Amino acid sequence: MSIKRLLSGSELEPEEVEFSPQPSIGFDRNGSLTELIARKIIEIGATGVRDPVEICKLAINRLRIS
Repeated sequence: MSIKRLLSGSELEPEEVEFSPQPSIGFDRNGSLTELIARKIIEIGATGVRDPVEICKLAINRLRIS
C-alpha cells in the first residue's frame, strides 16, 4: 500500500508531509515493513507530536527496534 494512501485519512496537514522524489536503492516503498513503519509514524503524528526526532524515537520504541 502506498504511504500517500495511508496519509489520506490522517490528521497531518499537507505541509507536514514530505516525500523524497528520488527512489532509494534497495528500499521497497510498497513493502509490508514500510507500511508498518508508516502506520506507526502516522499514529504518533495523530497524537500531536511534530518533532521528527521525537517521532523517530517514539516509533523505534513502539516498534521495539534496538
